[in-house]
Amino acid sequence: MPFDGCFLRKTLRELQVATDSHVEKIYQPSKDELVLLLRKKGFSARLLIHMKPGSARLHFTESKVENPQTPPMFCMLLRKHLSAAKLTDITQPGTERIAELSFLATNEMGDSVSRHLICEFLGNKTNLILTDENGRILDALRRSDPESADRLLLPGAVYCYPSGQDKLDPFSAGVKTVVHAVFEKQDDPERALLHTVDGFSPLLCREAVFRAEQTGVLSDTSFTGVLQGLFDEVDGKGCPTLLIKQDGTPADFSYTDILQYGNFYQKKQMSSCCELLDAFYAEREKAERIRHAAGDMIRLTTQLLARAEKRLALRLQELAACRDREKLRVCGELLKANLYLIQSGMPSVTVENFYDEMRPVTIKLDPALSPAKNAARYFKEYKKSCTAEQTLAALTEKDKTELVYLESVLDAIHRSETTAELSEIREELALSGYLRQNQQRRKKEPSPVFREYRSMEGYPILVGKNNRQNDMLTTAVAAKNDLWFHVKNIPGSHVIVRCAGQPVSKETLQFAARLAAQNSKAANSANVPVDYTPVKFVKKPAGAKPGMVIYTTNQTLYVTPEKEEPV
Repeated sequence: MPFDGCFLRKTLRELQVATDSHVEKIYQPSKDELVLLLRKKGFSARLLIHMKPGSARLHFTESKVENPQTPPMFCMLLRKHLSAAKLTDITQPGTERIAELSFLATNEMGDSVSRHLICEFLGNKTNLILTDENGRILDALRRSDPESADRLLLPGAVYCYPSGQDKLDPFSAGVKTVVHAVFEKQDDPERALLHTVDGFSPLLCREAVFRAEQTGVLSDTSFTGVLQGLFDEVDGKGCPTLLIKQDGTPADFSYTDILQYGNFYQKKQMSSCCELLDAFYAEREKAERIRHAAGDMIRLTTQLLARAEKRLALRLQELAACRDREKLRVCGELLKANLYLIQSGMPSVTVENFYDEMRPVTIKLDPALSPAKNAARYFKEYKKSCTAEQTLAALTEKDKTELVYLESVLDAIHRSETTAELSEIREELALSGYLRQNQQRRKKEPSPVFREYRSMEGYPILVGKNNRQNDMLTTAVAAKNDLWFHVKNIPGSHVIVRCAGQPVSKETLQFAARLAAQNSKAANSANVPVDYTPVKFVKKPAGAKPGMVIYTTNQTLYVTPEKEEPV
């Protein structure tokens, strides 16, 4: 992505409004993210510093990310040195992808000291370094290896900028010097510009060549005019542009209008680079954060499902074998009736089966046992099989219930939209015995927030996000005369229409049924059966797992899910 030196330069010009503000709060939502809450009279903003390779950036953000209960060590260090510090300046060395935030802070002795937070947005070597007034490193987000690194990034070392690429700084060298150096290379203009000018991404190089060629002939005169316009836009007004694919997902961005793609991409003009970056990364970062947070739970639930399926298959196999237990009883009866025919040491005996029209049947014997003990052995195996069948029948039902529950958990994980929802599911798995409970003293959890919609008649419609919310919604929140919806025999959310027994239109029933289908494992299916009934006919059996209920006197609607937005 073209978060190049020019884009950074333009972004830093926007960030200058934050100078003289104070650091009110410092958060580190993940190992590669840092958020500074800056505030002064008439100004308040969240400054996001994102250091993950491939999406490294620095800008104001409107997005609110959830923070871990225990802040990382680097965050604690920054709070120690920068809490209540005053942001005095934001600079950039040349057009390097480096931003330096200077602060005036107070140390433990009450003396004023300067601190510098240096952000290096250098490909896969992104880093965040905190230095003191003498340029010595207090710590770095990613410490270097003393034996192999070309720079020493360890506490106590003197900070030095990374070595440059021996390119021209376009704003100090001037456009004529840049154009002369490009044409002197006698190479493809796009490649020559990329290897000559510092701060230009491949996208910007292609755009410069494209605009120059549109004048008719690519010459030093046309190239000079195009480059001068691009340089002026960096320090001037510019036109931050977001390129959008046909499916609506962001494709690319730049601080200037991009003409080279024609109508292949849709273009959306933004008011600032910060707004542009926020829009480009918001949805992608949110989805990635959810995937990362849910990864371990998805693996655990998938493993538990596989074990439960294997266990159920083995028990069903054993249960099928128990169904032949009548043969054991018949063998015992036949041996008991024909003891006089059996001699000690015989491996088998053939007798007439008076249970099957006197047809001869051969019965295996244990030569080490007497005839009477052989008969007793068959009776014992018969009783054992009877007991096993009863036990296995109960166990297989328990396994089937567990499979349904684990599938509902997995479905809830995939439908989660925030890390708070995932935390609820994690707590549910811990309380159900699938995860080890955190023994640390936990803060009082806030009340769950259900998804809420509104019907045509104005009835509130509530949707649970996971099994614990489903339980609370159906057993504690809903009134007895409210309507309860759930997809038939498929894991999904409980949906409540809070009508209090009042008449409900067909449109509302269809709307609630679509919500139930959309918030279920059948979200991508068509003609989904959805059962509904008054809440008073929905019961939770004693000892049932979270979200598991039984219901009666229900009716069924068939709907196709549609994406609905909460109110």
